[in-house]
Amino acid sequence: MTGAAEIRREEGESKGRYWLVADGHEAELTYSRLGKTQIIIDHTGVPDALRGRGAGAALVAHAVADARAEGRRIVPLCPFARAQIARHKKWQDVL
Repeated sequence: MTGAAEIRREEGESKGRYWLVADGHEAELTYSRLGKTQIIIDHTGVPDALRGRGAGAALVAHAVADARAEGRRIVPLCPFARAQIARHKKWQDVL
């Protein structure tokens, strides 16, 4: 994402999300936990004001990096996340 918007994460027992705020607009990626070793990315939402600026890709990249660091696998049910991971071959190790 152009301009360094801080990506934040919150996670409960069964669900979590990543989000960022840029220019007063919030983009988010939501997921569900599938046991201790997998997450299901189910939605990526980017408002029109942030489209084309890499916000969604930055959220997916952050989820991939965290999955690697935590030894988790990702099940990308969200079409956007699935397309991003397919586009970036180096991210596919978390599938």
